[in-house]
Amino acid sequence: MARMTDSPPSRRQPPSTPRHPSARIAQRPTPDKDQIALLEPFERLGLDRIALVSTPAQADQACDALASASAWGFDTESKPTFVQGEASDGPHIVQLATLERAWVFQLHDPGCRARVAELLALRGVTKAGFGLGDDTKRIQHKLGVQPADVLELNTVFRQRGYRKDMGVKGAVAVLFNRRFIKSKKAATSNWANARLSEAQLVYAANDAWAALRVFNALHLTA
Repeated sequence: MARMTDSPPSRRQPPSTPRHPSARIAQRPTPDKDQIALLEPFERLGLDRIALVSTPAQADQACDALASASAWGFDTESKPTFVQGEASDGPHIVQLATLERAWVFQLHDPGCRARVAELLALRGVTKAGFGLGDDTKRIQHKLGVQPADVLELNTVFRQRGYRKDMGVKGAVAVLFNRRFIKSKKAATSNWANARLSEAQLVYAANDAWAALRVFNALHLTA
């Protein structure tokens, strides 16, 4: 946008050309799955750095550990729906991560749900993730809070010239030249189960953790 001046511009000057965001930023290609498949795997959090949270006491411990971070990786998972018109009652878990650890919160217990709601409504902490539009809507419905300071990382990549939604796989490929591994079996598993498998924990935790890694890398290259 042109700046306002105290006096009108000279008539000898040509009129300024309106700037459009797409004219200022060169379009960049999003890597496809074949290109990503050739890359070395991206590192992952192991189970020793992943905490399953299902009780208020465990949630209190998680809150204490998360309190010192200025940004969290953020994601949710919901039990898949396979029948047309079937409404999801998710999310069934919420994932939050620092650079050191990740916490997978189950939402069966009312006390645990309340702690998660407090964390997500907390202002001053960036919650960074991919594809968070549906996640935030479901959280509002289920937990009764509007998540604060949520950063949709796909939006950041669009601002940097990438046309398509990047997603965690594309972002990891672009920023780290690595392949982020996601299990299709885990992705479509029952996240409402009272007992989550090790594969589910690793999948969920690393979605949030990788989002934070991407956020940090974007911040360093801004």
